[in-house]
Amino acid sequence: MKEIDQNNPQPPSKTKNIALWTLQALTAAAFLMAGSLKLSSQPALVEMFDKIGLGQWFRYLTGSIEVVSAILLLIPKVTPVGAGLLVCTMSGAIITHLVKIGGSPAPAIVLGCFAAIILWGRFDSLKTLPGKSSAPVTDKIKSAGKETTSGRKEAGQVDA
Repeated sequence: MKEIDQNNPQPPSKTKNIALWTLQALTAAAFLMAGSLKLSSQPALVEMFDKIGLGQWFRYLTGSIEVVSAILLLIPKVTPVGAGLLVCTMSGAIITHLVKIGGSPAPAIVLGCFAAIILWGRFDSLKTLPGKSSAPVTDKIKSAGKETTSGRKEAGQVDA
């Protein structure tokens, strides 16, 4: 049986990569449009956010999150961050439609699913972020309490 190297994961297949990039581009376009409409104070969206009852600042916040997340979807190293933000945002949108404002939550469900697929498909790229250590957690735990022969902690070690 072939062993999987968890420190150096295999890149996605070409087909999977093309499918994810296509989904990322379409999802980013949808959120750029939706966020821009919120930020431009479209009357229907102003009315909808009035029904929510948190004030118009919440419309600006939601629109900003959507626009920033859409941009993050197109930057390979931070794609999962943008997708994660959108999954959370769409979860809130679904709940808000069901509990507070009515209407169909279908668009939020579809876009949330797209973001979840992107998050799942690109999750491994989080391992390449700066400052991310490649040493397994168990090695860090084992070395956390070791002392030098002089009884002092070695540099970079913390008490457990």
